[in-house]
Order: sequence, then structure tokens, then C-alpha cells
Amino acid sequence: MAPLAFLALWSGGYVAAKFGLTFAEPFTLLTLRFGCVVVAMLALFLVLRPPLPQRPMEWVHLAVVGFLLQSLYFGMGYLALGAGLAVGMLALLLSLQPILVGLLAPCWTGEPVGWQRWTGLALGLIGAAIVIIARSDIETPSLLALMFACVALFGISGGSLWEKRFGASHHPITSNLIGYAAGLIGVLPLMLVLETMHVQWTWGFIASLAYLVLGNSLIAVGLLLAMIRVGDVSSVSALFFLVPPLAALAAWVMLGEIMPPFAWAGMILAAIGVLIATYSPKRQAGLTSKADASIQPKKIA
Repeated sequence: MAPLAFLALWSGGYVAAKFGLTFAEPFTLLTLRFGCVVVAMLALFLVLRPPLPQRPMEWVHLAVVGFLLQSLYFGMGYLALGAGLAVGMLALLLSLQPILVGLLAPCWTGEPVGWQRWTGLALGLIGAAIVIIARSDIETPSLLALMFACVALFGISGGSLWEKRFGASHHPITSNLIGYAAGLIGVLPLMLVLETMHVQWTWGFIASLAYLVLGNSLIAVGLLLAMIRVGDVSSVSALFFLVPPLAALAAWVMLGEIMPPFAWAGMILAAIGVLIATYSPKRQAGLTSKADASIQPKKIA
């Protein structure tokens, strides 16, 4: 159930962020978001007292992942949305993450990336390109917004690879507290220097902020890091190909963003690529054999 929950929450986060940015500037919204998460994690930490990292480098690795995922990925993504990039377009550009991870994973983490996964990643890339081209007929994104999206792409790709190679099995409260504190430190100076820090405190903004804090920051990111630790980083990253259609559908319903009919064909192609990249006959056979063994009658000695 973790991939399904992650996809639903992560896709909805694009719409919540786009809506929240109508009431606050990007780094101001992120500072409020990360600040709320840090306060929540600190309160849970004081109550539960989970163990802290034992070695200094463990602190460093948690902080690096937090900076890459929170400050760089979310920060640049919010800037892209604030610069006018459509939700579906941003989700599509960021769905190229498995391509970068697939290229870098063999030399970074030692994971093999076979022909099946490369085929799936290639189909996902082609599908994403089709959607981008079809969407550009309605609205051409600015070069600045595309640059922000590309930096966000490198941020989440780097965070995934760093977590897979250096991540350890820390208590989720500890890892979230350190990671979001690093993210807050990364965006706070940018808010103070670049923005007016004005916020329109409406019920819509409060609802958007609550979703970003609870749905995205506390649940979805925790699921992402957990799935990376227990699975191949390329397979987990391939889930992001399913985010664009879900985000585009949510943006159409909630924000009125139009997605051309031809673009949906590209999204279907990208989804097929995910199935090919993540399907493992050996893993499926192993699960089936375990299930069969569990229902066999036990012999009495």
C-alpha cells in the first residue's frame, strides 16, 4: 500500500502548492511548511525520545538528504510554479528523475540497471516528452520556470541517490527532524533576503499549508525514504512516472488547468514504462511460492 499512498499524496501536493502560492511567496510558504514540520517533529521527539545518530557523519548524511529534498527540490519547484509553470508540466519535468537515477545508480550505488528497466525508462521519457509538446500548444512555459524545474529535478535525484548509498535505518522522527531542520536552514535566508514575507491568511491558504505539512512532509516523504531503503532506488524512482497523470487530473479538477487529449496518450505510455521498469518476474514468483507454502498442510512429526 505504500506506493499507492505515496503517489496519491505526492500528486496532490502539486495542486496544494500551486494554490498556496496565490497567498504567499515560494520561500515564505516553504519556511512556514518546514517550520511547522520541525515543531511537530520536535514535540514528538521530546515525548518519545528516539535514539539520535551515533556518528557525526550520520548527522551529515541526514542533513544532506534533507537539504537536497527539501531546500533544493521543493524550493526550486515552488519557484517554477510561482514563475507560471503549470502543475502538469512541472510534474512531467520532474518525472524525468528516474532517467537521471537510472543513469547514475550503477556507479553511485552499485545497483545493476538491466535492459528491462532501461526500456521502461525510455518509454517513460518518450511519454513525458509527448505530454510536454502537447501542453506547449496551450501555454509555452518561460525559460526561467524551466530552469527552476531542472534544478529541482537534480535535487530530488541527488537526494534519492544519497539516501540509498549513505542512508541508515534511523528512527523516522529523528531523520525527519534533522532533514527538515536542514531544509528550513536552507530556505530561511532566501526568504529573508528575496521576499516580502507577506501572507494572506485565508482558510484556503491554511488548508493548503495543512496538506503540505501533513500529507506531503510528514507522510509522503517518509514513505519515499522508507521505500528507497528497502528497494532498488531505480525502481522506486520509476514510481514518479505515475505522478504526472494524477497531478494533471487533480489540477484539471481543482485549478482548471487543461490537458490536451493527445497528452493523455503520452501519460499512458509513461505509465506502461513504469510497469516495465518495475516489474520483476523473480520477485513475483518468490511472493507466489511463499504464499503457496503458507497454505500447505504442515506435517506432524
